Amino acid sequence: MLNMNSVTSTADIGTLFGSISIPGIIVYVLVAVALWRVFDKAGYPGILAIIPIVNFFILTKIAGFSAWLGLLFLVPIVNIVFSIIVALRVGRAFDKGGVFSFFLLWMFAFIGYFIIGFGKETYTKPV
Repeated sequence: MLNMNSVTSTADIGTLFGSISIPGIIVYVLVAVALWRVFDKAGYPGILAIIPIVNFFILTKIAGFSAWLGLLFLVPIVNIVFSIIVALRVGRAFDKGGVFSFFLLWMFAFIGYFIIGFGKETYTKPV
């Protein structure tokens, strides 16, 4: 028989609102706002920035790759290398250099996408 006290215990509900989840939600909202502006500049609907997995596929398309290559984000270890490549290509599409792309679009994405989204950069589709 299922004990209902163990399913809805205070500890289980507390993990939803723990010390890590609130900053995580704040960072996610900041990245979604920044990506919304980047998607708009690139000609894609900004609302897609809110959907967690879909935004990887749109970033892959902004980088000039086929959306099917976005599946590489789901492969362990490959996703790290591919995310660096996508960050470099997105940076190049917005006329940013490799150092900017690596540090501010890959390592500190919430800062880099804000700079691109709210800056004067224009999007040119990579070849």
